Amino acid sequence: MSFNYDFVKHRNLYFIISVLLTIVGIFFLLTAGLKLGIDFESGSRVNIQANETLTNEQVLADFEELGFEDATVVLAGEDNKQANVSFKGVLSKNEIAKLNTYFKEKYGETPSISTVTPTVGRELAQNALFAVLIASLGIIIYVAFRFEWSMAVAAVTALLHDAFMIIAIFSMFRIEVDLPFIAAVLTIVGYSINDTIVTFDRIRENMKLEKVKTQEKLAEIVNRSIHETLGRSINTVLTVIIAAVALLIFGADSIRNFSIALLIGLAFGAYSSIFIASQLWYVMKSRQMKSKKTRQVEAEPEI
Repeated sequence: MSFNYDFVKHRNLYFIISVLLTIVGIFFLLTAGLKLGIDFESGSRVNIQANETLTNEQVLADFEELGFEDATVVLAGEDNKQANVSFKGVLSKNEIAKLNTYFKEKYGETPSISTVTPTVGRELAQNALFAVLIASLGIIIYVAFRFEWSMAVAAVTALLHDAFMIIAIFSMFRIEVDLPFIAAVLTIVGYSINDTIVTFDRIRENMKLEKVKTQEKLAEIVNRSIHETLGRSINTVLTVIIAAVALLIFGADSIRNFSIALLIGLAFGAYSSIFIASQLWYVMKSRQMKSKKTRQVEAEPEI
């Protein structure tokens, strides 16, 4: 993009892109839904410690021998001597005793077993939703107090857009949703609003320096403010993306979904802070200016 690129002029294109992506996301959520992990559905997790290197095939064979199918295995620890196994369904006391006996005899260590009941899963899902809503409400109050209500609405719309895109892509590609996923969404909420506030702060400072009486002048200030913060936004997101990619490549399998969600959210967070939030504010501010002018004309006495 050249320095003279007009972000405001092409705002409808960005809005259309976001609306189309949202429609596609809603379609997948309604048809495929989310692939929920055992953190949000009833299920069990078994942590196995061994004195030898484990393989996925070996651990799966152990569970099939015990009568447990559709298990998901994630190897961890030094030399893959640890395995985290999760599967749907709540274990009974007899099943837990059978697992403890089997793995104690085979690997010399009693496994750590945890279960999530349907009730707990629903509570975790509700708490995750409340966490996002409370964060959004707090952001609205802060931005409205610190700046103005229209900036608060634009900022929260942009961050909800980012959070929804993460959820939609996880639904589309059937990636499991677990508690680290929620942590990634909340992290992106904080990142996205921070990037947006930097641009809004520059807009406010530029508004103080000049008298804005026309939409053309307003568009000029928005464009200038985005250009002035563009380098900072791009450098910030690239730096964090490098860290997220490193986590994805070198991190443990248990945080792989967290890293994927982080990468998706960072990309859309940068997109929304540059192409969506300020343009939404421009649309609302323009309408306020039009409404104010209309009231002034109506209030003028006829000669």
